[in-house]
Amino acid sequence: MVRAPHAPQASDPADLPPDAALYVELALDAAEQERVRAVTPGPVWFAEPDSEAADDARVLADSHIALGNPRADWVEKAPRLRWLQLASVGIDRYAGLDWPVLGERLTVTNLGGLFAEPVAETCLAGILALYRGVDVLAGLRAGESWSKLDVRPGLRLLGGANVLILGRGSIALRLAELLVPFGCSVTHFARGDGDLRTRPELDAGLPEFDIVVGLLPGTAETAGLFDRRRIGRLRPGAVFVNAGRGTLADEDALVAALASGRLGGAVLDVTRQEPLPAGHPCGAARTSSSPSTPRADHATRRSGSSTCSRTTGGGSQAGIRRTTSCGGPRVTRRTAADPPQAVRGSGSPASGA
Repeated sequence: MVRAPHAPQASDPADLPPDAALYVELALDAAEQERVRAVTPGPVWFAEPDSEAADDARVLADSHIALGNPRADWVEKAPRLRWLQLASVGIDRYAGLDWPVLGERLTVTNLGGLFAEPVAETCLAGILALYRGVDVLAGLRAGESWSKLDVRPGLRLLGGANVLILGRGSIALRLAELLVPFGCSVTHFARGDGDLRTRPELDAGLPEFDIVVGLLPGTAETAGLFDRRRIGRLRPGAVFVNAGRGTLADEDALVAALASGRLGGAVLDVTRQEPLPAGHPCGAARTSSSPSTPRADHATRRSGSSTCSRTTGGGSQAGIRRTTSCGGPRVTRRTAADPPQAVRGSGSPASGA
């Protein structure tokens, strides 16, 4: 675990009683529940994800350790709780809690780094799909149409592309590693350690990039960062990717830029509203999905000159269960006076803005 910089000392999990009570709010089957019981010396209580049951709230209040993402108000009212291991990277739902007080007794860890590989590969796959017209070809195949001469003029090569990644967390760094062998030039926008660190620097540089990838967490600083004005500063034909939080971009402005043909495409793994309602502009035209990944959200593709590509980030629910029940990969630790919006691990810096 990685302790938050400059965070006061909170109760360490090592100081828990040997018979610490464990509250688990995950979708585990019977065999997985037995596996958890076998390695837990104290009492274990299993609840369904997003539980609203009063019995679950009562048990959480008497537990020392919680695994999953219980209601924020339950966490705040659980006086014995010393360690909350989230089953996610983001901890947006806990941002409003009184962390200067709560952090004195509660350690929070997340799944920082768990999604770096799958989300980075998803971003790359979406970009390649747009550049090589894979989604168009899939549609033509479904319609048994042979129109290669119509497709070829719109195809591009990724080699040599100038890529801006918003963020410098685990996902951003892994995506950069995947892009380098293609000969891409990668620039990071991040407040603390980016190549671009300020909004004026971002605004000045935007027209230089062929691809812009959003991997920022959902905070007050990043919400609406890509408004109509910044979307308007993207290079004509640029591809916009968002696999961080749906609050990053003005979706109406993005759809308008795609419909006008000024942008070359969009790869969206997150939107403001999930799942998208029927008829939503970001879910129109040709769509594809992958039932194997729980973050499969939405997409659109060419409708005239409008381009969006559906992608599926994240890992599998089974992978999350294996990780959280067996120790798994690195987690990021945050303690007192270090509120949730400062957690790194969503593939981006604390704000990047």
